[in-house]
Amino acid sequence: MILVTSLWREMLLAIRRPADLLNPLFFFLMVTALFPLGVSPASQTLRMIAPGVIWVAALLATLMAMEVLFRSDFDDGSLEQVAVSRQPLALVALGKTLGQWCLSGFLLACISPLIGLTYALDARAVLVLFLSLLLGTPTMALIGAIGAALTVGLRKGGVLLAVLILPLYIPVLIVGTEMVKAGIGGAPVTGHMFWLASMLFGAVALAPAATAASLRVSLAQ
Repeated sequence: MILVTSLWREMLLAIRRPADLLNPLFFFLMVTALFPLGVSPASQTLRMIAPGVIWVAALLATLMAMEVLFRSDFDDGSLEQVAVSRQPLALVALGKTLGQWCLSGFLLACISPLIGLTYALDARAVLVLFLSLLLGTPTMALIGAIGAALTVGLRKGGVLLAVLILPLYIPVLIVGTEMVKAGIGGAPVTGHMFWLASMLFGAVALAPAATAASLRVSLAQ
């Protein structure tokens, strides 16, 4: 019940802040749309660069969305009230993270097929791209929540957040891009999906507790 309440509250708050909601999506669209203009319009070249470009843009957009995850609750003092209450802080953090992902990472995955078509990907490759982002973006959101919790009390925490979290994103980035490359080349992608799913399950199991501990450290300063 606490998880559902936290998730619903985060979604309502995000809808009331359309700039925080739309900025990561606009960033993702602009980066992926401008790359073909700066590199080459040739279909073969676009298919070759599509996995890396789209996944790096998704990674940075997710990081941008996570930067403001706990900011408003920290500023108005509600985060401290939740921390000293009897509510499990890990479940609250998980609900906020999932709510943020539903309105950023999930929407990003949903618009990725359109981006894939602009990179001359066929139907199978577009489906693989969508599945890779659908499995990879929640993992990145859960990992990013840990960094957001550690830097929530800092005035310029965005740079530190990137320094802390980007190295942890590398395994997800590598597996995600390789999965899309396999989809483009017609190779099996089941193994890549299992790896992304394993990372997601591991993040769900470990990240909420780590996020709660990071929040307590930030609030104690």
